[in-house]
Amino acid sequence: MSSIADHLTGVVSRAFEAAGLPAELGLVVPSSRPDLGQFQCNGALPAAKKVGAKPRDLAEAVAERLRPTGLFADVSLAGPGFINLTLTDAFLGERLAAMAADGRLGVPRAEPPRTVILDYGGPNVAKPMHVGHLRASIIGECLKRLCRFVGHDALGDVHLGDWGLPMGMLIGEVARRQPDLPYFAPASAENASGPFPDDSPVSMEDLEALYPAAAAACREDPARLEEARRATAELQAGRPGYVALWRHFVDVSIAGLRRDFAALGVTFDLWKGEADVHPLIDPMVAELKDKGLAEVSEGALVVRVARDDDKTDMPPLILLKSDGAVMYGTTDVATILDRMRAHQPHLVLYVVDQRQHLHFEQVFRAAALAGYDKRPDGGAAGLEHIGFGTMNGPDGKPFKTRAGGVMKLQDLIRMASDSAMARLDEAGLAEGYPAEERAEIARMVGLAAIKFADLGNHRTSNYVFELDRFTRFEGKTGPYLQYAAVRIKSLLRKARDLGFEPGAPLPPGDVERDLVLALGRLPDAVAAAWDKRTPNELADYAHTLAQEFSRFYNACHILSESDAVLRDSRLGLAALTLRTLERVLDLLGIEVPDRM
Repeated sequence: MSSIADHLTGVVSRAFEAAGLPAELGLVVPSSRPDLGQFQCNGALPAAKKVGAKPRDLAEAVAERLRPTGLFADVSLAGPGFINLTLTDAFLGERLAAMAADGRLGVPRAEPPRTVILDYGGPNVAKPMHVGHLRASIIGECLKRLCRFVGHDALGDVHLGDWGLPMGMLIGEVARRQPDLPYFAPASAENASGPFPDDSPVSMEDLEALYPAAAAACREDPARLEEARRATAELQAGRPGYVALWRHFVDVSIAGLRRDFAALGVTFDLWKGEADVHPLIDPMVAELKDKGLAEVSEGALVVRVARDDDKTDMPPLILLKSDGAVMYGTTDVATILDRMRAHQPHLVLYVVDQRQHLHFEQVFRAAALAGYDKRPDGGAAGLEHIGFGTMNGPDGKPFKTRAGGVMKLQDLIRMASDSAMARLDEAGLAEGYPAEERAEIARMVGLAAIKFADLGNHRTSNYVFELDRFTRFEGKTGPYLQYAAVRIKSLLRKARDLGFEPGAPLPPGDVERDLVLALGRLPDAVAAAWDKRTPNELADYAHTLAQEFSRFYNACHILSESDAVLRDSRLGLAALTLRTLERVLDLLGIEVPDRM
C-alpha cells in the first residue's frame, strides 16, 4: 500500500503522459497552501520549459484529464500553473479503511529486504557512559528500529573501544596497586600461562577510578607512558596474564554498559570491539602492501586516498605509525573487512559525531580501494557516516555538570526522572497512584523528554539541552506526545465502560478530514526518515498527528454523540490514531504509559 501522495503521483503522472508531457513531472506533494487544496503538483512549470508552451495552458490540459477520475472534489489552478487537488471524502474513507485493516498502517515493506549493520553507541571499556554517548545511542537505536520497520534485516553493533593504549595504562595501574596478582607473573614463572581466576580483581567502580589515575600519571610521567606502551604491546602480542586481565576489564565493562543501555532503552545484536579484528590487522596490512596501496611516508605506513576531483586536501589514511602502532583507521578498515566476511551487508551506517567525518571518508575510500566493501555478488556495500551535532548546555558548550565535569548517563536519567515527577505533580497527573507506578511513569516521561529533545532536531544540528522545558506536557515535547496517547487510551477505556466499541471509520466530514489526511501521511514520514536517515521526520509527524487529534477531539462529540454509527466511527478513528502514534513513538524509542 502506497501513501496517498504516491498514489496521486501515479494518477497525475498518467495524466501528464496522456497530455503528451513527461510522466516524471507528475510528482504530487502535500499542499503548501491548504486553503487552495490538500495536494499540489508543480510539474507544469518545468514542462513548459521543455515544450515551449505556457505553463497554465499545460496545467489546464492535465487538469481536464484529472477531473473525470472521480478522485477529486476539486481540481483547480493557481498562479502561473500550479495544480491544486482536493480529494473526495469517499476516496479518503477508502484509504482510511485500508490503513485500519493493515497491520503496517499502510507503510509498504521494502523489496527486496537488505542486510544493514548500524554501528552506534561506541563506548569505551573501563569508562562509564556519559552524555557524550547519548546522541549516538538514541539516533542509532531509532534508525535501527526504523530500518526493521521498513523491512530490512538490521544488526546493531556497539563497537567497543577495547584495545590500544588505554588498556596498557590500566594494566600498568593495576600492576602498581596489586603487584601480587597472578596476571603479572614473569614469563619464566610456572603460573605465567595460568590458569587465572574466574572472578575479576576489579569492579566497574574500580575501573572508573583506575583509568583517570592511570591517564593522569601517563601525562605527567614519560616513564609511566612508556610502561603503558610496553604493556599494550605485550597484551597485543598475546601475553596470557595480560590477556586474562584485559578480558576481566571487558567483561566487567560490558555488564555495566548493558545496564546503562537498558536504562536508555537501547539494545545491540553484536557486542564486538576493536580487539575482535586484531588478528586481521597483520595479514590485511601485508595484503595492502602487496596490492601497492600501502606505502611508507615519513616513517609511517599510509594509504593515499585523495582523488583528482577533491575540492579540498584529503590526507592519507595512516595504517601504522613510525613506531609500528596501529591506528583507529586501521582497525576501522579491518572492521569493514570483518563485517563483509561475517554478514555480507548491503549497507553499513556509522552513527558517530559529525566531527569524525574526515576520518570516515578516509576509511571508506581505503576500504573501497582494497575491495573490502565488495559483497559475494560483486556489488559494493554502501558505507555511510551518519554524523550528528552536539548536545550543549545553556552556555552553548557541550553539556556538563554544574561543577564542569562530564555528566554520567545514569545521573542524567535520574535528573530527568526527578524533573518529570515534579511536572506530574504540577499538572495534577497520576494523583493517587501507587508510588511504584508513579515512579515508573516518571521514568518513562523523563526518558521521553531526553529522547524527543534529541530526535526532534535534525541530527546534524547542535541543540541546547533544557530539562525544565523538555519535561513539559505542552509544546513540542516527548511528554506532550505521551499525554496525547494516554488521553486517547483514557477515551477508549471510558467508551468500553459505557459499552461502546470502536467501529469502522466512515468517510470523513469537516471535523475528521484533517486528521484523516494526517494519518495518511505516515508512509511519507517513514520513507523520508529512512531515506534521509533523519529521525526528526518521525518526530515532526508524531507532533503534527497529536495536534490534529487534539483539534478533532475539541471540535466534535464522541462519547456524547447521539448517532451510534457516527460515535463508533469516531472511536474507530481515535483507535487508529492511537495505533499510529504508538507505532511512531516506538520507532523513536519512546514508551507510553497506560495512564497518567
